[in-house]
Amino acid sequence: MPTIKDVAKHAGVSRSTVSRVLNNHPYVDEEKRRSVKNSMKELGYLPNSSAQRLRGTQTRTIAVLVARIMNPFFSAIVDAMDEVANAHSYRLILCNTRNSKKQELHYLQLLRTKQVDGVVLASLENDWSVIEPYVAYGPIVVCNEYPPENKSVTVVTINQTKAMYAATTHLIEKGHTAISYCNVIGHSASALSEDRRKGFVQAMNEHRLPMKKTWNFKGHSIESGRKIVSEMLALAEKPTAILTGSDEVAAGVIAQSKMEGLSVPGDLAVVGFDDQAVASLLEPQITTIRQPTEELGRKTMELILSIVTTGEMEVGTYYFSAPLIQRQST
Repeated sequence: MPTIKDVAKHAGVSRSTVSRVLNNHPYVDEEKRRSVKNSMKELGYLPNSSAQRLRGTQTRTIAVLVARIMNPFFSAIVDAMDEVANAHSYRLILCNTRNSKKQELHYLQLLRTKQVDGVVLASLENDWSVIEPYVAYGPIVVCNEYPPENKSVTVVTINQTKAMYAATTHLIEKGHTAISYCNVIGHSASALSEDRRKGFVQAMNEHRLPMKKTWNFKGHSIESGRKIVSEMLALAEKPTAILTGSDEVAAGVIAQSKMEGLSVPGDLAVVGFDDQAVASLLEPQITTIRQPTEELGRKTMELILSIVTTGEMEVGTYYFSAPLIQRQST
């Protein structure tokens, strides 16, 4: 997909000149104007909504799609985004998809119909092949999750494989050989979900430890965590540790374990993910992967506003570190 930068290079002018042409600025040399328009035609460059906003049709509004606004992880990211947006006189529209593919596509129509200047996807419900066509309608930045093979958007995330590998290795170093794994992602085939599991599998394989199907669980809430404990207790061979992939699930696991008379971490070690407030407030405090929510949110909003303002986007991924925070649950 050609960018303003490509047009400028092809026409032999500066990017600001291309922007002025898109903006119908009166003080542009006619020869340069023709050169820019010819280059746009030859390269197949279609001015996206960013260019249209430069011509005076901007909404100064960004739509942010999240899976579950009740999840403190999303709340923290959106709060950081909102701070940056406000500083630049932009506003956010918060779109709660509730893990619905249909609802996600409904909100993406806001970009297609030019009701917003750009979209941030903090979660992904549909396959990327379904979402990708919307890139043609305007700027999209993906935060947290990401396409399996990114060739069209800017992504801000952490190295999920590395993070889960560290969490699994931590439990192994604590002496655990029977480790349960919980997938918290609604879309089980998502790149994030697969990469997290890769980290788990890598660590387990390196130490030649079993990965039993009966030790695999799914869930994304406190109630899910409670249910997992009940399912564990029904197993003939029970795991001694669990990687929950979410502090909410971890909190549910710990709460239900106490009700069942189990000791954490004595009978069951628990690792969360995100480092939400509950991780340090619960007793015992939760060992978890700290997601840099503020940094993720701020960087994402800075990038989407930059694309909206300049019309320029660099396809690629920005990674932030996500350290393991050891507490009492392991």
